[in-house]
Amino acid sequence: MCTQHLLKTKKRPNLAIIYLIVITLGVVSGLSNIAFLQTTGLIISDIFIKIFKCISLPIIALSIIVTLSQYNADTEMKGIWQKTLFYTITTTIIAASVACVMYLLIAPANIATVGRVASTAVTKASQGNYMDYLIHLIPGNIFAPFLDHHVMGALFTSMVIGIAIRYIPDIESRQSITNFFKGSHGIFLVVTGWVVKIIPIALFGFITTTIVQLKSGVDISGLGGYLAVVVFANVIQGFVILPAFLHMNNIKPFAAMRGMLPALSVAFFSKSSAGTLPITMETVEKNLGVSAKVSRFVLPLCTSINMNGCAAFIFTTVIYLMQNNGMEVTFMTMLLWIFIATIAAIGNAGVPMGCFFLSASLLTSMDVPIVLLGLILPFYSIIDMIETSLNVWSDSCVAKVIDVQMTKDAT
Repeated sequence: MCTQHLLKTKKRPNLAIIYLIVITLGVVSGLSNIAFLQTTGLIISDIFIKIFKCISLPIIALSIIVTLSQYNADTEMKGIWQKTLFYTITTTIIAASVACVMYLLIAPANIATVGRVASTAVTKASQGNYMDYLIHLIPGNIFAPFLDHHVMGALFTSMVIGIAIRYIPDIESRQSITNFFKGSHGIFLVVTGWVVKIIPIALFGFITTTIVQLKSGVDISGLGGYLAVVVFANVIQGFVILPAFLHMNNIKPFAAMRGMLPALSVAFFSKSSAGTLPITMETVEKNLGVSAKVSRFVLPLCTSINMNGCAAFIFTTVIYLMQNNGMEVTFMTMLLWIFIATIAAIGNAGVPMGCFFLSASLLTSMDVPIVLLGLILPFYSIIDMIETSLNVWSDSCVAKVIDVQMTKDAT
């Protein structure tokens, strides 16, 4: 584990240099009056938007199906499984809700966009609103949500399929269909890995497109407000909501936080909940006194589906880009996106750069321009550190609470 961590650490400076070079090239390209460079940047931006749109809903849908279908609720772990799922969904919804409240309080200003991007968004906004998504929640056929890029319909269909698989009476048939979806999920993870490796090319396109807009007098002061929403939402969830959750179950919150510092520090610098999992298990069992039976079931499950930080990021990013691109953002729209962000975060299992990628995918699936993500991407590394630490902290809290409750139930 230590060797792997050191290897990852050695690779980071190279990746940072690559990002710095690409950002510089994007800025130079956008500032220059060379039509070829600017056209190339716009073409690259459009290509990656299409790539995101192509693999967005399938990978989220398959992640949800695999997550909901691969655990058998009929085993002796039924109680732990149900508690884990309940607390995971609850804390993730609260995390997205906190982000919503912070967004309303801070009210980040727009980054004014011009040109074809703004006109595209206005056209899309005029075609309908999110009540249409609610009306068409139940699709006419199983493929319609994916063909029409209807986010809510696809998520609803995936949840139904994932749960239904668990209740197929024939064991062999159940296992076969589960393996099919696992294999399909694996295919898209491989493709996603390829996309992530060439993401610097996408960054060049997004930066070039954004700089072209900045030259037309775009005000980016609102970006500070956006970043404040993301950071404060994570801080409040980590230092207020989760400690209150522990206190409600007669657990000393800050003593638990001190005990989890070894795992939290590794999560912060590694930016990987899955990579931190062995240390998280050891720390939870040794410092928090959680039984191995609970920790070794709850923590791997939570690592896959308990994404408090991701839900807050998805909510804030989607709402902010919708607002910037001229789409109407009502209170009802925000409430709807609290649940969409929660479901999407749960479906984030195994996706590299998951939160950023899912946000881009959801936006492109609704034809919302994502070039402004080029401004956010340079800050994403720091955001990812905070989010990963929050996710591991939330996983630990859920494991500790379940362990305490299972102990009480046994006595």
